[in-house]
Amino acid sequence: MFKKVLIANRGEIAVRIIRSCIELGIKTVAIHSTADNEAMHVKMADESICIGGAKSLESYLNIPAIITAAELTGAEAIHPGYGFLSENYKFVRILEEYNITFIGPTSKHIEIMGDKVSARKVISKTGIPLVPGSDGPISNIKELKLFSEEIGFPLIIKASAGGGGKGMKVVYEKEKLAFNLTKAEAEANFGNDQVYVEKFLKNPKHIEFQIFSDNYQNVIHLGERDCSIQRRHQKLIEEAPAFKINEEEKNKVLKIIIKAIRAIKYRGAGTIEMLYEDNKFYFIEMNTRLQVEHPVTEMITGVDIVAEQIKAASGIKLKIEQSDIKFKGHSIECRINAEDPNNFNPSPGKINIYHPPGGNGVRVDACVYNNYNVVPYYDSLIGKLIVHASTRAEAIEKMKRALNEFVIDGINTTIDLHKRIISSTPFNDYSFSINWLEDFLKK
Repeated sequence: MFKKVLIANRGEIAVRIIRSCIELGIKTVAIHSTADNEAMHVKMADESICIGGAKSLESYLNIPAIITAAELTGAEAIHPGYGFLSENYKFVRILEEYNITFIGPTSKHIEIMGDKVSARKVISKTGIPLVPGSDGPISNIKELKLFSEEIGFPLIIKASAGGGGKGMKVVYEKEKLAFNLTKAEAEANFGNDQVYVEKFLKNPKHIEFQIFSDNYQNVIHLGERDCSIQRRHQKLIEEAPAFKINEEEKNKVLKIIIKAIRAIKYRGAGTIEMLYEDNKFYFIEMNTRLQVEHPVTEMITGVDIVAEQIKAASGIKLKIEQSDIKFKGHSIECRINAEDPNNFNPSPGKINIYHPPGGNGVRVDACVYNNYNVVPYYDSLIGKLIVHASTRAEAIEKMKRALNEFVIDGINTTIDLHKRIISSTPFNDYSFSINWLEDFLKK
């Protein structure tokens, strides 16, 4: 087991990782920017080191500074959390050269799965069903038009190196082909202008499968999550397990996924994201990192995914077998963002009062406290409210109660929006798709 781990991240996920490290008896190092001097992860870690200015490029994306911090503090491993450098294969290769362990998969797997075109090629050989789409990058408008004639509209153009809902355009008719716009957005956000095309499914659900593997090809799954409540491809509410899906199809897909993960010799936590429509699953992408929504899986399985990541990276054999996984009850997560719930504009500023909810089956993963100043430089996620109960209906009622207890004064948050969604008939009836929230917000 590692003696010291550096967390190359900030916010609630850095706090989450530190907690697992403490329970494993591992010392922690927090890196931070000049803007995060008073951040909770800095206060909680055994050591902290400022590595640069407020801008991400000067700090949390500053690879030389992060490696220097690891060497100065004697950290043997780095946990990337999510976002920032968590899926940057070049960063992982540099760590490999410096003999610093990356708590996650190999640089090879991150590189393959990080590029959506290469991921589709790999997945197509495994038997996991794919959304009909181009076999490789689309180079020009002519190719795009030919492809549209082959599979029909609507289509979705996606950045090969994309993620987080960026570099994606839905096209409903030829006159509105957004090819050049998507390429420009892909280049601006990811430094790679390659795009590919898929058939656009009109009203699917977003279902993802959590898998885990060690260095010895012991592979398990931790079930599925429904992440269909999203705005502009950004998830807001997640739950586990998914509700009212075809169990036979799910089990068939899971068997294929386990076989594929073992075949590519993957290590650590990973998520296979899929669209689900008309009782069929279609592969979207694989995330080679910890997901924001991992707590709902932890709540229904009792597995500490972060702790298992750390153990696997240190070479410890996975002690959990598939037969050990018992799925209990239902869990829902609401992302609490420092945003105006009406227009989603960021809402940085000082928190005057912070009072999180409590009670049986309520968990809050957050990075704020009374008088904490939410800085404007980073993602607006400041916490996650997670509940667990015996049934979905009971989990919904528990979430309503917890949201009503949650007090954050001084800034705008998405708490009131979550109250509206959780109380709505479509959410309670589970009659929503990934497109539902956009229409709901217009009312």
